[in-house]
Amino acid sequence: MPLKRPQSQSAPTGHLSVLPIFEAMKIPRHELPASGISADVAYQIVHDELMLDGNARMNLATFVTTWMEPQAERLMAECFDKNMIDKDEYPQTAELEMRCVNMLSRLWHAPDASQATGCSTTGSSEAAMLGGLAMKRRWHKKREAEGKPSDKPNLVMGINVQVCWEKLANYWDVEMRLVPMEGNRFNLSAEEAVKLCDENTIGVIAILGSTFDGSYEPVAEICAALDDLQERTGLDIPVHVDGASGAFIAPFVDPDLEWDFRLPRVCSINTSGHKYGLVYPGVGWIVWRNPDALPEDLIFWVNYLGDNMPTFALNFSRPGSQVVAQYYNFIRLGFDGYRRVQGYAREVATSLSARITELGPFQLLTKGDELPVFAFTLKDDVENFTVFDVSNAMRERGWQVPAYTFPKNREDLAALRVVVRQGFGHDMADLLIADLQRQLPRLQAQPAPVHDASTATAFRH
Repeated sequence: MPLKRPQSQSAPTGHLSVLPIFEAMKIPRHELPASGISADVAYQIVHDELMLDGNARMNLATFVTTWMEPQAERLMAECFDKNMIDKDEYPQTAELEMRCVNMLSRLWHAPDASQATGCSTTGSSEAAMLGGLAMKRRWHKKREAEGKPSDKPNLVMGINVQVCWEKLANYWDVEMRLVPMEGNRFNLSAEEAVKLCDENTIGVIAILGSTFDGSYEPVAEICAALDDLQERTGLDIPVHVDGASGAFIAPFVDPDLEWDFRLPRVCSINTSGHKYGLVYPGVGWIVWRNPDALPEDLIFWVNYLGDNMPTFALNFSRPGSQVVAQYYNFIRLGFDGYRRVQGYAREVATSLSARITELGPFQLLTKGDELPVFAFTLKDDVENFTVFDVSNAMRERGWQVPAYTFPKNREDLAALRVVVRQGFGHDMADLLIADLQRQLPRLQAQPAPVHDASTATAFRH
């Protein structure tokens, strides 16, 4: 059955009255009109309704790309009608997809990039679930070969993981073993990860760039701890790196950081092309260490519109435009171009975070020196307003600065977060600081907090 969303209390019902400047008419909002209208009128109706959306460039909550060059937009428009799954009809689009996989395989130091194994997806969430499925299948086949039960798989990760991993666990009956936050540790540590591993662990998820605070998890330390575990117990547990954001950051601005296939225990990596890959949504990528890391029986060979082709995805038909745009970015920017773009984003993030602390009431949790993302909270002596009050005050000026509480064991901590992306430069940072300075006197004059987590503008990771 179709999914239903809760009906908004304030959503208008009935008919939509169209301005007489066009022509006298009423358009039903929730049923098909009896007859059509002109393209210009239809465009204007939809265009005007969308003005109520926030300004995407001022959305500091999203990691998703909100600006691309006009040449890339033109290429995407030319490819909206190309079905990515139809390799026979659009062979050159399929060729560009595999070139991107090859480029990523080399960027992430796969042992034999000539055997690049991976594919595009609709986003990093789908890519992550494909990586998890491959780990589960490999573990299942190994357990069966050893004559051992394979009905209780588990996956170890920090509680800061994105919701796609909860979906994987729910949909494919995998136990989530979550390491909670503790004190000033906001992500997964090697020590805590190993404590939860056993013979039923299909893998450990390491996040290169937590959405809560922008920090990298210590992938190399986690791998080393698992190496030690194997020496002591014989358990050989792979690592999947959820590089939704960081896999497009670290190679360019942290080249000496070992987090990828240079670590033999890393079996697969997912990333989001529509985040720091700098492409409009939605495109993701999954790359395996080598062909052996992707079980052959997960790959479908489909005779589709005249061609026999391999496919491993949760989705089927989708436009080729985002893949084409990803290839455009790769050849347009090259390694040095990505290094400059991501380096500038980090420069803006670290500068902006430092300026925010100079305003007085704020203290940093992170400063944007890993992902160009930072989280900050209020000092302990600020009692008359909350981070949720700050978030609501900034929304009055058009800024979307999310405020949220941290998960288990640190529910007491509420923070604000800023994501710096391409299109957000020092000029916009100046505007953000100016608006914070404009709102602070009013907030500081409040006798008591107005908003908390239950009454503030909704925000979900």
